[in-house]
Amino acid sequence: MKKVLCGVAAVLCAAMAQCEWVKYEGNPVLGDPVKLGTCFDVNVVKGRDAKFDMYLSWRPKKSLAVCHSDDGIHWSGPEIVLRPDSTCGWEELVNRACVVRKDGKWHMWYTGQVMKERTSRIGYAVSDDGRTFRKVRKEPVMIAEASFEQKNVMCPHVIWDAKRGVWRMWYSAGEMYEPNVNCYAESKDGIKWEKSPLNPVLAKGTREWEQNRVGGCEVHPLPDGSFVMFYIGYKDIDTASIGAAVSKDGISGWRRLRANPLVTPTPGTFDASACYKPSVYRDEKNNRWMLWYNGRYRNKGEYIGLVTKKGLDLGEVE
Repeated sequence: MKKVLCGVAAVLCAAMAQCEWVKYEGNPVLGDPVKLGTCFDVNVVKGRDAKFDMYLSWRPKKSLAVCHSDDGIHWSGPEIVLRPDSTCGWEELVNRACVVRKDGKWHMWYTGQVMKERTSRIGYAVSDDGRTFRKVRKEPVMIAEASFEQKNVMCPHVIWDAKRGVWRMWYSAGEMYEPNVNCYAESKDGIKWEKSPLNPVLAKGTREWEQNRVGGCEVHPLPDGSFVMFYIGYKDIDTASIGAAVSKDGISGWRRLRANPLVTPTPGTFDASACYKPSVYRDEKNNRWMLWYNGRYRNKGEYIGLVTKKGLDLGEVE
């Protein structure tokens, strides 16, 4: 009987280990209070010259930058790839970008903000090398229109749907300091976007960790044709964790993972107050997920951390 119980316990421990998202012991992997300052809201993509390119918001420069890494832990210094245009009237600073490489070009959708007006809009830029981006036009490609969007649309995450020939965007909307909901839109040219009539597609949940609002997401297709959304959940305006949900079509019927929240603040560390904006990589070669995020402790700045999970199975949904 004891052998049977021990066997069951071993199986349960193995199953729990497969569901566990583990923070890298050397976190943060990028950003510091002296040299770089706050680095936040990253988008990690397959690199050109290195394994990974990380596009990030570099707060001291009010600009977007890129870093490179071969292991996801050790990163090159930030290089600015896009600066705000003070003449256009809607981007006093730029941040919260997503970059997609398609047909030999890099496409970037980013957030432009004006602090005095408390407004956020989404712009579009392209690049031939992934390092120097030029804006496609001076006007934003998306603005807040619906009442629940208030004056802010931000945090775009875009993928190219080759089968349908459309760009698919998930974005956040609501208040400027922290958005309230996640939404969806489609475009054939990356400029003119049609918002879903189902918006918002993901709002706050019933569990304590996301009872206040949700925001900043990345959505990725899964091998079975469904989609997973990694997103921020807010217990309150200052306390945030990271969770995930799955949908058959990437628009409706989102079902949260039972394991949520996946990444939570750790007392006494750089992310003791909040874990924000996940960016993920499904590492099939090494049978794992890699997740980068920005952590915050009170008002001491935000820096980038890394989390990994053994195994590609995300576990059960609610």
